Amino acid sequence: MNRIARIPTLMFAAVLLAAAPTSLQAQGQAKATIDKPDFDDLPSPDISVGKSKSFKPKDWLEVEAKVKIDVKPNPKVPFIDQVTVKWYVAVENPETKGFLLLTKDVNHLNVPTDEEIYVSCYLSPSTIKRLTGKDRAGRSTVDAVGIEILWNGVKIGEATTKYSEGWWNSPKLSRTDKYPLLDKYSTPFKFLWWDRYAEIQERR
Repeated sequence: MNRIARIPTLMFAAVLLAAAPTSLQAQGQAKATIDKPDFDDLPSPDISVGKSKSFKPKDWLEVEAKVKIDVKPNPKVPFIDQVTVKWYVAVENPETKGFLLLTKDVNHLNVPTDEEIYVSCYLSPSTIKRLTGKDRAGRSTVDAVGIEILWNGVKIGEATTKYSEGWWNSPKLSRTDKYPLLDKYSTPFKFLWWDRYAEIQERR
């Protein structure tokens, strides 16, 4: 091959090399430290808005994790634009043997890098009753919880309540959307404990 014919090939290779490090740089610049996820039952909030109506609060199941994201070099303004939190929740299949895998991706905006924040997801009272036949939640509703955090499409941290990290990739788990996981903004807790949780990108 003569020198002129090699120029387009070399230019194409240079473009690939320039683009390839992007995800690797993101992976090297940020790290998410995640505490072991925790889950608890929360009764539906009884909020007075003028005219009260009687009802018996049912249980929601909240899953949350404390997160600290470190970025190097440190940004002048201690925030990053966005991270994606991927939730994985294993519950017993109420219709047959085995476990179901419930998943939820939540995009968080204006994420601080100079303080710890919390991220969360929820099971509604109707979902809990459909899974368990009971109005009460309780820790026995869930077998395991896993979490991954992605920045610029690259995983920068993960954690789990039990088993080895990555158990959610097992082909033995049946995935379903029948029992939805909800982000905090899709629950009556949206405006509660506001400064504890990372801001969520709402769908438009």
